[in-house]
Amino acid sequence: MFIRTDPRINPGICSFEKEKDLIMIRIIPAIDLIDAKCVRLTKGDYGQKKIYNEDPLEVAKQFEDHGIKYLHLVDLDGAKSSSVVNWKVLEKIATQTNLTIDFGGGIKTDEDINIAFESGADQINVGSTAVKNKPLFIKWLLKYGADKIILSADAKNEKIAIGGWQDATEVDIYDFIGSFQSAGLKYLVSTDIDKDGMLQGASLDLYKNILAKYPEMKVVASGGITELSEIDPLIEMGADGVIIGKAIYENRITLQDLKPYVD
Repeated sequence: MFIRTDPRINPGICSFEKEKDLIMIRIIPAIDLIDAKCVRLTKGDYGQKKIYNEDPLEVAKQFEDHGIKYLHLVDLDGAKSSSVVNWKVLEKIATQTNLTIDFGGGIKTDEDINIAFESGADQINVGSTAVKNKPLFIKWLLKYGADKIILSADAKNEKIAIGGWQDATEVDIYDFIGSFQSAGLKYLVSTDIDKDGMLQGASLDLYKNILAKYPEMKVVASGGITELSEIDPLIEMGADGVIIGKAIYENRITLQDLKPYVD
């Protein structure tokens, strides 16, 4: 977790000491799974798949060896098939590392969410189900608690997309987020699909708009992060975390580069 002095209060000063006016961000590398392999897609297109490693556990251990504490694990097979598929990979990583894992993809039923938690997930990401079955999502929020359930609000042109990003909707992302506030929603991961896997920069305006509307929300930015310099604006706007995927796998941001943010 990177801690720095808020530049709006003390311009130009960075500090790793815990003191007043410090703000923090969680660095969360991503592992996306297809056929139990570590892959990345471009704009969520399953036809544009690149395999980076056939052993996701090896990748997870590399993250941990560099001081990383969090992992965003996505079951793309599960997202496409509408049920959890790669739970054994989750179980292996959970039992053989100390990473705090948020897991998503294919969480559609009580059985799915039970499998994910029993396999070692610390938090669950829910997207499609929150759109198609709001009462069930709210039930999970109330049953497991707001610290355990994350809303995945993935969007294209500020409209929610579901089903592994294959299905566009006309649901406004801001209205969608707001519809769960009264149920105690606390954590949000949002991906701009047009940015994901493109290495063209994050949708900073999207996250700024979300935080302006919901300043108490713990917003995790995802998609398009390309350079280390993009992390500072997210810190300054108050994002809780940032998910980094392809930039790590393509060595645009190295794990060594991230050391100051996680030590």
